[in-house]
Amino acid sequence: MSRLSIVIAPEPVLKRSADPIERVDDEVRRLMDDMLDTMRTANGIGLAAPQVGDLRRVIVVDVSLPEDKPQPYRMANPELVWRSDETSTGEEGCLSLPDHYADVTRPARVRVRYRDEDNQVQELEADGILARCIQHEMDHLEGILFVDHISSIRRDMILRKLSKTKKQQASAAE
Repeated sequence: MSRLSIVIAPEPVLKRSADPIERVDDEVRRLMDDMLDTMRTANGIGLAAPQVGDLRRVIVVDVSLPEDKPQPYRMANPELVWRSDETSTGEEGCLSLPDHYADVTRPARVRVRYRDEDNQVQELEADGILARCIQHEMDHLEGILFVDHISSIRRDMILRKLSKTKKQQASAAE
């Protein structure tokens, strides 16, 4: 496994829709494994392929606690087949928007259909942090960031700060 570079907003790739994959093969499995390694190294609980510059419909999620046994989900072409009417509001952050957090309201429970690492179709019903994380990562596949769910004033402020930080880092590297 190898670590991939996480794309930091604002970058155009994060606002593009990802393309479906035809099947999970060795190349896609390697991407899934590399994404899990990258996510864990960054202390994240989810990662979508666009966040590492890859525009394929692949996400990985593992919301287990560090002291627990890992429970990773590798999902290709995930689609929500059911959402609860009940909603839940909780704080979200993102590896592509480091050090920024906001409350986001989402369906409390979801059922997702996807292809696993063996190219088998699976369905998973999730609630709590797992449901929130799956929805957050699936948003990335549509070019949606968690800040797109908050006020435009707050979103613009966060994106301006990230842009300024990137420019400062680029200047320091020269």
